[in-house]
Amino acid sequence: MNDDNFIEKRRFIIRLGKALHKFGTPAYRLESHLQTVSSSLGVEGYFLISPTSMTFVLQHDTEQEYNHVARVKPGELDLGSLARTFDLVEELSTGQRTLTEALERLEEIANKPNPYGHKLTLLSFGMSAGAFAMLMDTSWNDVFWSAMLGLLVYGLVFWAEKSKRVAEMLEPLAAVVCAILACGIAKLDPSINLPVVILSGIIIFIPGLALTLGLAELAARDLISGTARIMDAIMQLFKLYFGVVLGMTLGKVMFGESVYIEPEALPQYASWAAVPLLSMNLVIIFKARLKDSPWGIMAGIIAYFSAMIGGLYLGESIGIFVGALAVGIYSNLFARWMKAPVSIALLQGIVILVPGSKTYIGLNTMISGETMLNQAHLGTQIFLIFMSLIAGIIFANVIVPPKRSL
Repeated sequence: MNDDNFIEKRRFIIRLGKALHKFGTPAYRLESHLQTVSSSLGVEGYFLISPTSMTFVLQHDTEQEYNHVARVKPGELDLGSLARTFDLVEELSTGQRTLTEALERLEEIANKPNPYGHKLTLLSFGMSAGAFAMLMDTSWNDVFWSAMLGLLVYGLVFWAEKSKRVAEMLEPLAAVVCAILACGIAKLDPSINLPVVILSGIIIFIPGLALTLGLAELAARDLISGTARIMDAIMQLFKLYFGVVLGMTLGKVMFGESVYIEPEALPQYASWAAVPLLSMNLVIIFKARLKDSPWGIMAGIIAYFSAMIGGLYLGESIGIFVGALAVGIYSNLFARWMKAPVSIALLQGIVILVPGSKTYIGLNTMISGETMLNQAHLGTQIFLIFMSLIAGIIFANVIVPPKRSL
């Protein structure tokens, strides 16, 4: 391998790593995938990935070694770009593209705008907030007002894309605004469950999936990345909780206390309908490709109903293990059949199961002593649910080993 060839290969590997990191790939999957790609290109590679830094050591022989260290921002989940990048690597490995063409295509993928546009994304934020409220078995009043707050939250997200200052305080700002408005809504409609409506409005920011990915990285012995991801998720949870406390305090000063009037509860079918509704909106929020969307929606349905059936016979925490096992097997089979990344189906299924909302509720109970929902031993439940999720994914990989590193 001459110097020019080595330079081109290492440039592709580094850009590929940065692109996949940007699209939200977990560190242990990213390191494994980069190892596979570098081997296929005839380059010996060593990689150390964390949410905020990347280290590449690439060499062809003892005389050709290159070290690259980059400071990066934590990635945001973009399943569509992840799938396109995966296809690009497949095309390169089968000789359908040259390295030069692959570099150009990688640049196109990285700069591709949101395929669903602002209007559809706005609608998905509102509907996902409403669908989450339906999953909480509250009332139609809560569902409606949660959806309205979800639309507002996307307005703040859109603003943050234009303003760096707003982006830095987006999560607590959204929590403050939602809490103040919810206090005002409670004066107009005293039948809303105030804490649940606020939680549903900001559910898109609750870092349940990040906590799960962090624990999965720790389980894979990727200690640096796993610890960093978990601490980042915990800090985000603290920022959201403080924003809610501040917003409710200001809201009560501005609007006064409201007297809660218990409304009529949602029918049983509402929570069942909420699962496919939430899964459909996650397709847009996670920017998945349309051709992959049925598989992602099915993953959410399999995860939820497997966990529900398992919970009926084995208890809630072990039921989550059954749900994670089922969606893990389904995702690995999907990756084999469709020759696509496991993450496309797995993440859309796991996000239905993650106890991010329970973590927030547990934090609220621990600090204020007040319970948002009538649930005992919540801290133990959260711990068991997280462990069940990770165990379910591990067991699924043993039963149906994944053939794809992504």
